[in-house]
Formats: sequence, C-alpha cells, structure tokens
Amino acid sequence: MTFRIGTRGSQLATTQAGTIRDALIAAGFDAELTIITTPGDRSQAPVERIGVGVFTQALRDAMAAGDCDMAVHSFKDLPTAPDPRFRLVVPPRADAREALIARDGLTLRTLPEGARVGTSAPRRVSQLRSLRPDLEIRPLRGNIDTRMGHVTDGRLDAVVLAYAGLERTGMGERATEVFAPDVLVPAPAQGALAVECRQSDPGAVTAIETLIDPAASACAAAERRILARLEAGCTAPVASHATIDGDRITLNAGVFALDGSARLVVSGTTDADRHLELGDDLARQLLDRGAVDIMTAAEDA
Repeated sequence: MTFRIGTRGSQLATTQAGTIRDALIAAGFDAELTIITTPGDRSQAPVERIGVGVFTQALRDAMAAGDCDMAVHSFKDLPTAPDPRFRLVVPPRADAREALIARDGLTLRTLPEGARVGTSAPRRVSQLRSLRPDLEIRPLRGNIDTRMGHVTDGRLDAVVLAYAGLERTGMGERATEVFAPDVLVPAPAQGALAVECRQSDPGAVTAIETLIDPAASACAAAERRILARLEAGCTAPVASHATIDGDRITLNAGVFALDGSARLVVSGTTDADRHLELGDDLARQLLDRGAVDIMTAAEDA
C-alpha cells in the first residue's frame, strides 16, 4: 500500500510533507504527497480574521473522507483541542526561533526609527512593539517568497518569519538576525510538525509511530498546554518555548499586550515526564498575574 500524505500546496508545506514522505520510505513504507487546497490558501485576509485552524481543517476533512491517509501540519496551526478521530505524532523538530529578514543586513537594533516591519501575528506584533515601539508594523500574508519580496522591492524594511521555514526551504542565510527565544518568544510548537492519520487505520498508525521524537513531543505538548489552559487560540498574543536537557525540561511562557505596553513572562523547570504539569503551573501563574486582561485588550484592539 502507498500512503497518501495530504498537504497544502505551498513550497514550505510540500517541503515539510516531503520530509515525512522520505522518513516513511526510509522506514520501509511506500508514501506519496497529495495536494489539498484550503480556504486559507485562497484568502489573503489576516489569519486572525479567517479563524483558528483554517490551514488544517481542510486537511483533516480530506483525511476523514478518505481522500488522503495522513496529513502533515505545522503544529502551531492546529487548535489545542484534540480531535479523537486522529492519531497525532510529532517527529524531530526544526529550529523554533524567530528570524528577521531586513534590507541591507540590518538587525532589529539597527533598523532606523519608524522602519516598516511586516507581520500579522499578534504575538510578534506585541513583542516587536515592546522591544521597538517606534516601528511601523504592517500586516503581512503570503508564502515565504512573497513575504520576503516585500523587503526586496522596498515596500517594507523587514519582515519577521519562523526560522524553521527558512531552513526547511534552504533560505536560512536570508535571515539578518535570528532571535534568542527569550528575546522574541516563539509561538507554541513553532518549528514542530504534527503528522496525523485516522485512528481507525491501524496500518497508518503503525507507520506514523515510527516518526515519533519523544523530546520534540514533550516540548511541543508543554508549550501548547499554555494555550489550552489560557483558552487562547493560535493567533493570540501568547508565546512559549521549551527545551530538554537530559531528563529535565525548562519552559518559558509569556502573554503580551498588542500595543507593547505589558509583558508577562514566567518560566520553570521540572522532570521531563512532568511537562504537562509544568505547563499547567505556568499557565496558572500567568492567569494570577492578569493574563486574561491582557489577552482581552488585544482582542478588542
């Protein structure tokens, strides 16, 4: 049997899905890509207006309908509520950090006052405004080439993208700055892929379970636990980043005001097998310190 892997048709999506196809083939399974068009691909509206999960629901629907056997998502795009129809695994993770692509090799510090920086993610907007309140933040959609093209043609001075996407498409050298995760905190599960199949398909379940990376799975789960406990969607101004060293996991999490006026960041370390408890604990700390008020203000902005 050849497993059909559902994916969006963009260069980044097919590259990501291609790594999963190749890994399955290396593990002894036959696999091929199947392109699924999503509403998000047909719209140029900001993601926060289209809705949570816009890039993933069509893939899940196609999988449920039998149009593909598996689906590959950027894990950060998935809703936090699990879907009991599917088995989900996390393979080895790419670099989770954020990257700046700026004209003339500029960094965030050296961008001129009032520089035009493109991003539509509230999490990035809020942190950029906190770090550089003078910047003019412009909305941004499109694939990686389109976004970076706004810098090349002079419409923007810089854009902020996930470094994982640049690396996966062979364009990591285009980054003029890669931010430490405690400077610009990434999205929960950024750089991680989620591979799903139908729970009712034992052959596909067996195949995707060969892809599991325990450390990536624990870190992504801890990061997304913050979103779940704060009842925030993937476009909320919430960020988190986890690392594992030996049998210990460290998690940083933050909530940010869209205008840059407030920044709540907490962190903690515990045994790696208690990663979900750590996420719960940090979420409680954020809630106790006023996270809901900050997120509500962002929604009203």
